[in-house]
Amino acid sequence: MTAVTTKQKNLVPMMIIAGLFVIFGFVTWINGALIPFMKTINELTESESYLVATASYISFVVMALPSSYVIGKIGYKKSISLGLVIMAIGALVFIPAAEARTYWVFLLAIFLQGAGMTLLQTAANPYITILGPIESAAKRIAIMGICNKVAGAVGSIIFGALLLTGIDEVNEKLSTVSAFEKTELLNTMANSVVMPYVVMSLVLVIFAVLIRKAPLPNVESESEASEDNSSEKTTKTSIFQFPHLWLGVLALFVYVGAEVIAGDTIIAYGISLGFSAAKAKFFTTLTLLFMVVTYGLGAILIPKYISQNTALKASAVLGIVFSLLILNTTGFTSVLFVAALGISNALVWPAIWPLTLKGLGKFTKTASALLVMAISGGAIIPPLYGRMVDASKLSLISEGVDQVEATAKAATGSYWILIPCYTIILFFALWGHKYKSWFKK
Repeated sequence: MTAVTTKQKNLVPMMIIAGLFVIFGFVTWINGALIPFMKTINELTESESYLVATASYISFVVMALPSSYVIGKIGYKKSISLGLVIMAIGALVFIPAAEARTYWVFLLAIFLQGAGMTLLQTAANPYITILGPIESAAKRIAIMGICNKVAGAVGSIIFGALLLTGIDEVNEKLSTVSAFEKTELLNTMANSVVMPYVVMSLVLVIFAVLIRKAPLPNVESESEASEDNSSEKTTKTSIFQFPHLWLGVLALFVYVGAEVIAGDTIIAYGISLGFSAAKAKFFTTLTLLFMVVTYGLGAILIPKYISQNTALKASAVLGIVFSLLILNTTGFTSVLFVAALGISNALVWPAIWPLTLKGLGKFTKTASALLVMAISGGAIIPPLYGRMVDASKLSLISEGVDQVEATAKAATGSYWILIPCYTIILFFALWGHKYKSWFKK
């Protein structure tokens, strides 16, 4: 079969998988709008509101290994369809959550969507890698990344408009109305999520049915065969004998946390600085657009002009620089530097994976599952940011600082949490990926 014929054969499956990455992006990045929305309707603190991210990303810890098992049993195609159905069920749980205006039910709905998305991610990421020559895998991954982030930008705008319109007025009224009026106001606002999630559920179910009938070929990874090659053989007997693997997992853990902070806190951050929700709802889109542009540059420059490792070093350095600039600027300038973190984040994921998996041989599959579980950084680091904001705000208020000013200063100052994250990534890029043994021979 000629290269042209193979490319044409893989075009339709690639378009289908691209559609899945659109779904990933849309569902993942609407969290930026959900966080301030949940904070208002459930009267939450900053740290409590960021449990939205925790519920979504903790599913990667719980579901990564079970997802690998499911895929091994029923294959890629059925697993993708099942993942979509689970996400649809999660979307429907938003209905009783809104009716009861109960935060843990909202978190359950978000967790279920995350569980379905974990199954989709575990199936789709390796599928797109092996759907064609391994030499062009990076380009395919870059294209999928662009689909993901563009959909995230669109989803952020749509849900920002649906959920955050009028939220400023509601927040102003809450402190002046009676208890009964307050309850009615919040119930009305909570019900605004029902229709969007009913529509989302229907779309996901339709997509699940179409996937079952779609011409997705059964493709198998060549990793098993590669284990027999001399370059991939290893004499080691345990996954714990690879220090570069564990350093890679740590780097990916803090990266996902930093990426989620850049995308999910920026709307709430803008509101804390005094921007209206009508304007702030577009801020997540800025982060994602920066990522899309950098993805495009990566597809052009890597590996022809720069190596993945060089890109990772540059990304980590830019992350540290942008974090320092956030801390030392104010207003929209500071917001722009939060958005600019999209530049430093875009190429980290595709760079860490190959550096971490290199030379693992028969341990590659287990290592891949560990890397998927490292996505849980998005469940842990953003709530830490929220807790820091709460603690800093209380400290400033106790010192006599006005509440509005204290909120803005606390939100800005707490971004220092990003600096150790990017420092760990830089360490891995410079030295960590080279550590093939715990002890020097």
